[in-house]
Amino acid sequence: MYSIIMNTLRVGIAKLIHDGNFGRKEFDEGPDVMENGGLYPLLESLGVTVTETKTAKLTPEEERQYGTINRFGLAGHHLAEIVSTQIRQGNFSLGLLSNCVGLTPMLAGVQLAGEGRPLKVGLVYFDAHGDMNTPETTMSMMMGGMPVAISCGLCLNRLRHQIGLEIPLPSKYVTFAGVRDTDPLEQEIIDNSNAELISVKDIAQLTSNIDEQMARLSGLCDHIYIHVDTDVLNPDEVPGHNTQVEGGVTSRELADCLEKMFKYPKTRAFGVASLPTSGDPERLALKAVYRMIEGVIKGVKAR
Repeated sequence: MYSIIMNTLRVGIAKLIHDGNFGRKEFDEGPDVMENGGLYPLLESLGVTVTETKTAKLTPEEERQYGTINRFGLAGHHLAEIVSTQIRQGNFSLGLLSNCVGLTPMLAGVQLAGEGRPLKVGLVYFDAHGDMNTPETTMSMMMGGMPVAISCGLCLNRLRHQIGLEIPLPSKYVTFAGVRDTDPLEQEIIDNSNAELISVKDIAQLTSNIDEQMARLSGLCDHIYIHVDTDVLNPDEVPGHNTQVEGGVTSRELADCLEKMFKYPKTRAFGVASLPTSGDPERLALKAVYRMIEGVIKGVKAR
């Protein structure tokens, strides 16, 4: 369980700056912006003690290795170690992630946070996209479109093992949230899976499906990880995001939904990915991220 003493919650921050996608810069600025744009004063105002902030980094020996996926896998393994240690030490783990490739390391960290056996981990995945593509179905070849498929053992199993997610998630442990844009073959995979869905309407109106899905995952799993790609929001709150999709939710609606979800005691970690760092002079996306984090902390502290 978390350490909440005199209404102070202990939080460990875990950062992944490796991008993991072909043809892009190796490192993403988003996690540093999320950390240094006002996060610490926000957490302090919410009665949070930040016990540590750690960034997944390659060792000097690993730095001599090459290959986009290989180097991401090495960094992802270190992120999993950071997250699992934070949770075992009684901290709530807050992941600041370059993009959704950080999903598998976060899940690995939660899975490895038990004593002696891998834990059953449930996933609530907030994203405008399903990210359930494989190399055989993708139309873009973006690694960022595959992390749920990777985590469920549908592709790139060597990478999943390298990161440390030894046991893939059964699809029944997955709840998609806010998804509204999928590729045709990707949708076929989702339709043939046992994953379930929280709609944009469910989020905006806080329907009973929110509690139904949280109760379902709580009954199936030891721990639950909740992941947000900022493109689940309406485009006007994430200017500069390169995968915007119309018809999303507001950050206030999402924050209220997260607060409700994190009242469930099996939620042990939260990760937010894909902060646009250009094309947003008013920092609307950063403000939206902090609004979400505030909702998460309020939910955890309300248990």
